[in-house]
Amino acid sequence: MLKYIGILGCIMLLTAKISEACTGITLKTKDNKQIQARTIEWGESALKSNIIISPRDYKYQAIMPDSKNGYSWKGHYGFVGASLVDDSYIGEGVNEAGLSAGMFFFPHYGSLSKYLPEKANESITDMNLVSWMLSNFSTVDEVRENINKIRIVPVMVFADGSVSPTAHWRVSDAKGNNIVIEIVNNGEVKIYDNKVGVVTNSPDFQWQTTNLNNYVHLRPGSVATYDGNGQKLFSFGMGAGALGLPGDITPPSRFVRAFFYLSSTPTPEDGYKGVTQAFQILNNFDIPIGVEYQNKKDVPKELESATQWTTAINQTDREFYYRTMYNSEIRKIDLKKIDFEKVNYQVLSMEKYKIQPYREIIVK
Repeated sequence: MLKYIGILGCIMLLTAKISEACTGITLKTKDNKQIQARTIEWGESALKSNIIISPRDYKYQAIMPDSKNGYSWKGHYGFVGASLVDDSYIGEGVNEAGLSAGMFFFPHYGSLSKYLPEKANESITDMNLVSWMLSNFSTVDEVRENINKIRIVPVMVFADGSVSPTAHWRVSDAKGNNIVIEIVNNGEVKIYDNKVGVVTNSPDFQWQTTNLNNYVHLRPGSVATYDGNGQKLFSFGMGAGALGLPGDITPPSRFVRAFFYLSSTPTPEDGYKGVTQAFQILNNFDIPIGVEYQNKKDVPKELESATQWTTAINQTDREFYYRTMYNSEIRKIDLKKIDFEKVNYQVLSMEKYKIQPYREIIVK
């Protein structure tokens, strides 16, 4: 009970100021490797994220807003994921079958089923949904077929009846199927095929894809010189075709920018180049700490960046990569080397030392 009160306290902190900003992208390599990559931002405090190793046949228990037990299940698949706030809440992960799932903050638009104590045994919270998908399913089609069989409720209900902001979810499989799940209108599940390979935050996914039409003029490269009324007009440098590409950190602008980078970069040759290219693209979405504060005195001192971690997942080869705000070195977990039948449930620190290592080059 004390642990749960602590979790709720953390979530109340997270919902006090809405400033989480996540950017997700999808790449496919020439040799048909499926790559999912994303950032996760929170500029208020550390998200207390860890690496979670969950075995096959692990037993899960959802806890309801009134701290009572909700739906419980025994998982079929082992997975690796990164947690948020509490180790039972997975923000991004991939299972041994290659299914990947992640949650992206969706304030003002997401609207979950109302929590009903009499239906607790068929309910999970939004913070449990990634674990539920990764532990149970191997394909996007299986997720589609089963998501309406459970009630997805808010993790918190406040005294005035209001609820904590929720998320929407990107789900993809090793076959290349890719969807965005949004829950609106008090529990209505909407599923969109993610053909553009991008997801950010609010507004809804359909609005975001429609908004791309406002940037139909953007293109890679430069523009031709021409004369206008006797005035010779020319580009100051490369990239003039992208003039007008939004550079701010709002979700719609990040969505447009991610789509432009994805559609203009070359298709990577293989999984190695796909993962490294994903991290290179997401460099453009790192958010420096403090940009959401009007007063610099309010900026938390313990954070190096609002982008707390970045992940890339090679679904085809079952590989999970990550880097953090403390250490930009890319680290890898190979799921193929984990025996999910025998491995124990584990919580691994993302960082041994919260400091960026440097290597001095000695000149002789």
